[in-house]
Amino acid sequence: MKLKDKDVEAGYLYLTSANQYRVVLAMKGEFMIYAPSLEKIAPLNSNSTMPFDNQPFKKCQIVTFAKKDYQVFNFNGTDAIKHKLNEVQLAETIAQCNAKSAMVAL
Repeated sequence: MKLKDKDVEAGYLYLTSANQYRVVLAMKGEFMIYAPSLEKIAPLNSNSTMPFDNQPFKKCQIVTFAKKDYQVFNFNGTDAIKHKLNEVQLAETIAQCNAKSAMVAL
């Protein structure tokens, strides 16, 4: 399933059909910064650490991000196309992919 631009929000976790997790870190205008995981990693749960260690952040247009194929997935007991991360999870993701300066620049 493809997302609509309006379904993409900062601070949310998404899962592509290739089993790659993505977290949208920041959005401004039509551009965004997100963290991608490796493909085909194990499902996440509430005890999982964020799977973005040593993965560089990406900058792209929101429409480009939305055009990927995404899937509903279970996270913290809820099935949805996107899941809000708490502050700790989001901070962990930002630190893992070293995106803080890029987010400020955006």
